[in-house]
Amino acid sequence: MQLDQVVPWGRSLAEYREMFDLSEDDKHRRILGCADGPASFNAELSFMGGSVVSVDPIYQFSADEIYQRVLAVFKQVMDEVEANKAQFNWDVIPNTDRLGEMRLAAMESFVADYRNAQPGRYVAASLPALPFDDNYFEIALCSHYLFLYSDKVDLATHVASVNELCRVAQEVRIYPLVDLNGQPSPHVQGVIDDQTAQGRKVKLLDSDYHFQKGADQLLVISQ
Repeated sequence: MQLDQVVPWGRSLAEYREMFDLSEDDKHRRILGCADGPASFNAELSFMGGSVVSVDPIYQFSADEIYQRVLAVFKQVMDEVEANKAQFNWDVIPNTDRLGEMRLAAMESFVADYRNAQPGRYVAASLPALPFDDNYFEIALCSHYLFLYSDKVDLATHVASVNELCRVAQEVRIYPLVDLNGQPSPHVQGVIDDQTAQGRKVKLLDSDYHFQKGADQLLVISQ
């Protein structure tokens, strides 16, 4: 991975709770956050006593390197959001200024935590190969990677990645199920068919997180 090709973007614990329908009990389970990037989810939940491991290839870089990249691309990302405002719902987050404040706060919280985190809380790795034992986690969450980049990640990689998440966790939750244009990913049904054929329980749940238009469901897979 080349850092100058990465666009870091992070979300908060509150947003993860809404995206993944996380209950109070869930927050006490052993959780894997896959493709977490500079989200503050791990920092916030760990501070509350939770057990979280985040996985992302960006963790091969230092806190300073990641933060400098955040600052370098922040305006570019916000300009893109402004240019595509019609693709988002602005009922909870009222405007792009507030969105920018939220995202930067989450990423700065991540950087502060990442700088001093105990080894093992942030792991530099990526799907479809994770460095964990079978059923090491109770829940695996995958945010804004699978399905979102369906134009770049093919069905075979989606299937292999979901199988790997199911190997390391008893339950898998994936959000969103649409691509960057807000259209349903063409890979969702293929993943569902593969998981069902293996005898796993698969269900679609409504998500409370609706910022991207059309992104109103999550996929839940259990053993």
